[in-house]
Amino acid sequence: MKIIIKQHFFFFLILVGFIETALGKNRPNILVILTDDQGWADIGYNNPAVYTPNMDKLARGGAIFTNHYVMSQCTPTRAALMTGRYPSRFGPHATAASTAPAFPKGTTTMASMLQGEGYETCLSGKWHLGSSPEHGPNYFGFDQSYGCLSGAVGNYNHGYRKGPLFHTWHRNHQLIEGSENGVHTTQLITDDAIRFISKKRDNPFFLYLAYTAVHTPLDERGEFIDQPTRLDPKNPNRWQNEDEIAWFNDPLGKIQKEKDPEKRLFLAALHHLDHSIGRVTKALKDGGLLKNTLILFSSDNGPQVNWPGNAYPDDLKLTNFNQLLPMRGKKQDVYEGGIKVPGFAHWPGKIKPGKVKIPIHIVDWLPTLAHLVGHEPKIKMSWDGIDQSPAIFENSSTADREMYWVQKNKCRALRYGDWKIVSYSKKAPQKSSDWELYNLTKDPKEKTNIASKYPKIMADLHRRLIKHLSMDQ
Repeated sequence: MKIIIKQHFFFFLILVGFIETALGKNRPNILVILTDDQGWADIGYNNPAVYTPNMDKLARGGAIFTNHYVMSQCTPTRAALMTGRYPSRFGPHATAASTAPAFPKGTTTMASMLQGEGYETCLSGKWHLGSSPEHGPNYFGFDQSYGCLSGAVGNYNHGYRKGPLFHTWHRNHQLIEGSENGVHTTQLITDDAIRFISKKRDNPFFLYLAYTAVHTPLDERGEFIDQPTRLDPKNPNRWQNEDEIAWFNDPLGKIQKEKDPEKRLFLAALHHLDHSIGRVTKALKDGGLLKNTLILFSSDNGPQVNWPGNAYPDDLKLTNFNQLLPMRGKKQDVYEGGIKVPGFAHWPGKIKPGKVKIPIHIVDWLPTLAHLVGHEPKIKMSWDGIDQSPAIFENSSTADREMYWVQKNKCRALRYGDWKIVSYSKKAPQKSSDWELYNLTKDPKEKTNIASKYPKIMADLHRRLIKHLSMDQ
């Protein structure tokens, strides 16, 4: 036993040495790309019907996370990403989309940690962790920020829904009302990111690039900004001016071949997003920065459910407009379709191309980055995530660990190893028989509830989840 322990410890020291050698004296620039409502099937490497060549190139040139998990909705995932903690640790308000502050000022975030390590920090895009300027990103470690404080906004007027928080488009918490109207949000966010990347600096940078795409409202009218996206009266299966708008056309004809106009509109928005990520990658390459930039990519949750189309000006009612998922559930679900999304890490020469099959959660990203930059917290951090650098750099397996989800008072789930329990109820289950049980290796689509067959496993997972509930606010 002592020999085995020594061997494992020796291997750990070798791995730590490898990572430190890989980093060298020059710590990497860090680019975190978070897309919005992009489901597992909404990327080319998972679905050949989708045209995303730039995302695919980055993914296939790095480590693809085949079991990458997030929370089931936007605000909770962003809270988990920024803090390395499950959002329920901050209270029920943080477990669903909200305009309220997700966590208090003074909370250690990914940005504040990297800022303390000498990084120049920037957010380009969507914040959605507090929709008023008094709780904006610059209070949480960002040197500069631009985009929307709220959730997703109209693509050409940049307004958030109809109501008192319509104007949250800002630069460094100063609201911008109308002066940038007519330019698509995806373009504005990308332009700002490229400006930040292209700036001359002595220190490494951290860029959090948080797109609003492909969240509704979908609007890809291109240069025809005076015409809301609507179906062509001469051809009700096509959108107006579709042939003249770049995003509806791709070299392989995938978008043009899609017969359903709603699905084609979504694919056009995805094409626009992919092209923009390609622009950002090109800016890194042109500036000689790509080889020393770690890129982490994820969506914030599974695909959007049917959209009523009454929240924004020129909003469209959309039904079944996403790509079909090979799994159960969508956004706001804790079944796999709501929480398992595209994810990958790219760093030329440092991360080997391949697939990382162990489960990784977005709460792991902060502890992983903290390790990579040599961060030593002054106080003990209560992170729920773990350092995944061994998996990313060496594709090493890790011990089974718990992953935990709460979606307000709607649903809960816990994964441990191959097993996962799920419950949809307003109240937390009081006994193990209140749960559904699935073996994700044998039943990845969660079709067969086998709770009655495995009472001991049910009892163990129930106990583990109750422990997590006791740690929540």
